[in-house]
Amino acid sequence: MINTWFTVKVKYTKQFQNGTLKRVSEPYLLGANSFTDAEARIYEELGTRIRGEFHILGISRTEIQDIFAYDDSGIWYKCKISYLVENDENDKQKKISQQFLVEANSIKEAFDRLKESLASMGVDFEVPSILQSPIIDIFPDDETKSVIIENEANQIEHE
Repeated sequence: MINTWFTVKVKYTKQFQNGTLKRVSEPYLLGANSFTDAEARIYEELGTRIRGEFHILGISRTEIQDIFAYDDSGIWYKCKISYLVENDENDKQKKISQQFLVEANSIKEAFDRLKESLASMGVDFEVPSILQSPIIDIFPDDETKSVIIENEANQIEHE
């Protein structure tokens, strides 16, 4: 089954390190098969992490081609790539754009990690934008989680 990514915005009372409490709205990204599945999964994932009540403010489908996770930052960057492909019907080139999430400590590091992760792509691409994402955490489905863990293991081997 094809995994779809959903951004779920959640509102809850957050306790900060200095002890103050504040109502916050935070987005989370999760892999799910449907909106209903996304709603059920966010309750499952956050139910043990958030003390007290939380409310789902919205769920939206999010176009993410792939996620490149590293365990050294917790900051996610949304990277857009563009490349050209030949159209067999009329011999014209078509521009394709895709979005990726890369965990990094800076925009430069996100760029370098994106380039490294896509080195075997086999097509020249440009990176028109890299923006820091407000995503707090990512909850992939079980199938995607195993691929991300495998990718992280490969990255460690190459360091």
